[in-house]
Amino acid sequence: MVRRRFQVLFAGVLVAMLAVTGWASSQVALWDIPRGVALHPWFVATLFDTYFAFLTFWIWLAWRERSWPARIAWLIAILLLGNIAMAAYVLIQLARLPKDAPLSRLFERRPSNPGSPG
Repeated sequence: MVRRRFQVLFAGVLVAMLAVTGWASSQVALWDIPRGVALHPWFVATLFDTYFAFLTFWIWLAWRERSWPARIAWLIAILLLGNIAMAAYVLIQLARLPKDAPLSRLFERRPSNPGSPG
């Protein structure tokens, strides 16, 4: 039951972020942010807050993942796509979780692949 709630929650985040990103992109290009907005103290503070949150999530993800290629790929995805990538990661991990496994397994390190450095 809890797993289903997490799936609905993160699917909702993914859909909402895709919708708002699509809408914003259709209104104005990202690089066309007015100078007054881009230099506004609260805009800058929000960017710092957001990217530190991305880094915090990635540290957990990097601890879970055993391969450096996966860690780096997810870091790039998170830095470029933000919550879209983060919601996708959680949904993928929920889908990989065996049906009878407790949700707490999401907070454990993934097992190493044989032969992969770890």
